[in-house]
Amino acid sequence: MLNWQLTLGVVGGSTVGLGVFVLVREMMPATPALGPALRRLHQPAAPVGSTPSSRNLDWLSGITRWLRPPTRQLALIDQTPEQYTLSIVTSALIGLALPSVSAALLFLAGVHLPLVVPVVAALGLSLVAALIAHQSVLSKAQKASREFRQAVCAYLDLVALQLSAAHGPVQALERAASVCDGWVFERIRESLRMAQLQMHSPWDELRDLADRIGVAELGDVGAIMQSSGTDGAQVNETLRSRADSLRDQIRTDNLAKAEAVTSRLDIPGALLVFVLMGFVLYPFVARI
Repeated sequence: MLNWQLTLGVVGGSTVGLGVFVLVREMMPATPALGPALRRLHQPAAPVGSTPSSRNLDWLSGITRWLRPPTRQLALIDQTPEQYTLSIVTSALIGLALPSVSAALLFLAGVHLPLVVPVVAALGLSLVAALIAHQSVLSKAQKASREFRQAVCAYLDLVALQLSAAHGPVQALERAASVCDGWVFERIRESLRMAQLQMHSPWDELRDLADRIGVAELGDVGAIMQSSGTDGAQVNETLRSRADSLRDQIRTDNLAKAEAVTSRLDIPGALLVFVLMGFVLYPFVARI
């Protein structure tokens, strides 16, 4: 007769032993397969800035060339032209579908519209949705540009402080970029890392980044630091004066923007005065 206690002990011991064996086997370093390792080492180089998501959108390249996306604004907000095209096409399709769906629901409800009404509405709403998506990208880029300029103003002061502390020009750029957080300084640090990996001068890399994203103030940092790195010039005062002028420029732009907003608020105020005058004059006019 089979002893169930012995059977249970053997099965339990075998399970525990198998678990210990699998655990020890997974903890031991395994010998990698030669074929996949060689394929990983000899992968074709992907273009700079390409991501898996952008490579999945390569089928949009033809539409992208036709749309002519704003490359500098997209580079500033870290978007690819394919992503921009996808947002424009998606917005246009949504605008194209809404009137058709609404017309179909009205038809099921017993309301019959002429065919030209949903067609014209679909085309018009599709164009409006695409323009809204395009304007959203431009507004995001404008906001990011203002934030980048303010960060560059602080970066100029930080580089001047690092130079005053007897650091070299390259080290001053790297140490100043590592002080602060934020997406602007992360872009600067990434550019400096690329210059170090590709054996380029950091000021040339900063000027390339400034030209790519359309922020000329960052190119000024590269131009000033180039004279310090190549000619050995003392550029502390130049950096500080450029930071002061940039602050004045930012302050002037903010004041101009505030005045524009204030002038737009004058129109509702004037309309309110006319409405109040109407309420005051109405009893006298009604008696005549």
